[in-house]
Amino acid sequence: MRVLFSALILIATLLITSNANTRKKEGLGLCEKVQQLSDHSSKRSIVKMNHERFRQFVRSSPRNYSVVVMLTALSAQRQCAVCRHAHDEFLILANSFRYSQAYSNNLFFAMVDFDEGPDVFQSLKISSAPVFMHFPAKGKIKKGDTMDIQRVGYSAEALAKWVNERTDITIRIFRPPNYSGAIVLTMLVLLVGGVMYLRRNNLDFLYNKTTWAVAALCFCFAMTSGQMWNHIRGPPFFHKAHTGQVSYIHGSSQGQFIVETYIVVILNAATVLGMIIMCEAAASKGDVQKRKVVAIVGLVVVAFFFSLVLSFFRSKAHGYPYSFLLK
Repeated sequence: MRVLFSALILIATLLITSNANTRKKEGLGLCEKVQQLSDHSSKRSIVKMNHERFRQFVRSSPRNYSVVVMLTALSAQRQCAVCRHAHDEFLILANSFRYSQAYSNNLFFAMVDFDEGPDVFQSLKISSAPVFMHFPAKGKIKKGDTMDIQRVGYSAEALAKWVNERTDITIRIFRPPNYSGAIVLTMLVLLVGGVMYLRRNNLDFLYNKTTWAVAALCFCFAMTSGQMWNHIRGPPFFHKAHTGQVSYIHGSSQGQFIVETYIVVILNAATVLGMIIMCEAAASKGDVQKRKVVAIVGLVVVAFFFSLVLSFFRSKAHGYPYSFLLK
């Protein structure tokens, strides 16, 4: 009797072990997946994944939740400055969702670093970073499930809009308070107030035409260079391909890099400087030959830098037919 009882216990143990091993090979069940992702999300808004976690929680079935994954390269040796800025915006998005009323187990945010999951990049055929991808609960990945950051940027607001388009989940962005703008404005007001106080007996500089002209030009340069577009869209400073080649000019008229705005400011400022030189040469009362030389220099400056402006525009607006001096 004891032998029979021991044999039954042994058989039961073997069956339990076999079932456990089979279950392990098959992977986690849906409830376990959701529970583990929820536990990770409760500690950190973004779940860090390697190849095994990515395969288990994102690619394998069953799954009734969507996952927004950021594929990035944050290691210092990768020298990806854009990746760090994009990660900051992605973290703001994930935190906003975590503490919002829309929070649920239907959406999770994850991140795969190239140094921790190169196999993930290879399986998805991705050769650059950062990349934002949406993995729906059901069905295959579509073209729109990869965010076009070159066109819309990677700001938290742009990410939230894209997530809403893919999942119908509305995320209201809550940014941490940034007092740098208020501090700079306060310091500027104090500086201007101090200067006016020190020169309270002589405020003729307020009526100086040159001062107001320079201020107006600076404002025009800032507004025509795309600074407002940068503020709204949050584009990268520049683009560095996986081959190491750096692009400072976006290849489409639908997008731009931050460094482009500085280039446009310099070109416009140089063109205006040439115009000012010609006007000053015409209005001055000095030697005629000298005025002619100055006027010609101003004309050359205008012609050259205006040609650069047109060439710059032609490189972005493909098919633009006009050029001047430079192609």
